[in-house]
Amino acid sequence: MDLGSIHIRLKFPTVNRIVRAFVVGDLLFWGGWGLVGPIFALFVLDRIVGADAITVGVAVAIYWATRAAVQMPVAVYIDRHNGERDDFHALIFGLILGGVSALAYLTITTPVGLFAVALVQGVAFGFYSPAWYAIFSRHLDKGSGAFDWALDGTGVALVSGASAFIGGAIAQLLGFTALYLVAGGLSFGSAFLLLTVPRVLFPAPTAVPATPPPTGGPHLPGGHR
Repeated sequence: MDLGSIHIRLKFPTVNRIVRAFVVGDLLFWGGWGLVGPIFALFVLDRIVGADAITVGVAVAIYWATRAAVQMPVAVYIDRHNGERDDFHALIFGLILGGVSALAYLTITTPVGLFAVALVQGVAFGFYSPAWYAIFSRHLDKGSGAFDWALDGTGVALVSGASAFIGGAIAQLLGFTALYLVAGGLSFGSAFLLLTVPRVLFPAPTAVPATPPPTGGPHLPGGHR
């Protein structure tokens, strides 16, 4: 077998507009939170006097427990309602609340405040994740759905890795305030980007020309009323 005669040609499929927008929006969202995730413990220890590893662990546990408790009911709700408007509203709500929670972290001074913001963040992700999956999965390109999923997964992996490094640099050079401002801004930016998608998801109904009434009149044949 002549291995030298084997040529592998990779031709990447085209990606539709909705998938492109949702991938970019997802990268903005996860890129923002990827900035703060790796150094979250350092942030907590810096902001809260007396905080320790248990404080950080409780906050992270509250986030995950809240997210798990929220996203299942949200998924059931959007599955039971036809159309994508409810999915889209849940998505935008999650993104905006995510941005708010990122900024709210800058106000914490006590463990109770930290736990409250972690809960809000869990609610935000609990709305965002199932809504994003629902819309994205309905608009996969025919014959290349695996590529669409891989495109998003690969992008998130690369952005998360890069943002971990960038987040550390920002925290070191500019401080935690700048870091969380950027994270919140990217979440809001993702929401703004996806707000341009409804024109594709929900196109304006096509006007149906009115049918002229019969020549005899609009009520009874022959014009008799």
